[in-house]
Amino acid sequence: MNGVLFDLDGVIADTSVFHFKAWRKLIQDHFKQDLPPELESQTKGVSRQDSLTAILNYLQITVSQADFANLCNEKNTYYRKLLTDLTSADILPGISELINQLKKHHFKLALASASLNGPLILDKLSLSNSFDAIADPQQVTLGKPAPDIFLAAASAINVKVTDCIGIEDSIAGIQAINSAGAFSIGIGSQAELSQAKFIVPNTAELTFAKMVTAYQNN
Repeated sequence: MNGVLFDLDGVIADTSVFHFKAWRKLIQDHFKQDLPPELESQTKGVSRQDSLTAILNYLQITVSQADFANLCNEKNTYYRKLLTDLTSADILPGISELINQLKKHHFKLALASASLNGPLILDKLSLSNSFDAIADPQQVTLGKPAPDIFLAAASAINVKVTDCIGIEDSIAGIQAINSAGAFSIGIGSQAELSQAKFIVPNTAELTFAKMVTAYQNN
């Protein structure tokens, strides 16, 4: 175990709620329809493009390629406005201590998020200096559940992916970690994340000691 690959939304900070709020505004503004809460899970942990595809498929709406791109950009504008007041106080419980312990023990850390706003969010959370690399989702071929972003993150810190732990809160993310060959840790319910090698119910339960023990036992 030499590297840890972090998802962002729901793992480091709970920005997923901002994503869905932005999607709801976009769809209401353009199509005068409401998005049901259960659709949020289909937009969790995946790229902006895949999220919009899932939403449009659910609503049975077809748009041109140009309109699709414009909708993605407009949603991102809404989302970035919602991030204006984000600070280090919004880091999820236990994550700051976990990162500090990992750095203290000389682990390499990389961000493996589908979010194009990863650098901005880490900066607002005052965590930019804690990460050795940020995988660029625009430079990978396939989004989660494909392993590409985790493979890119491991490569960026020059650590074999099989010597890494990946931390996720979505089923698509867990599948991506497993496909990449890293050790998967899920944050959430056992029912939803049953494919993870180790699961904790929330970030406060994910300690450095538990992480190391789970990896060694595996």
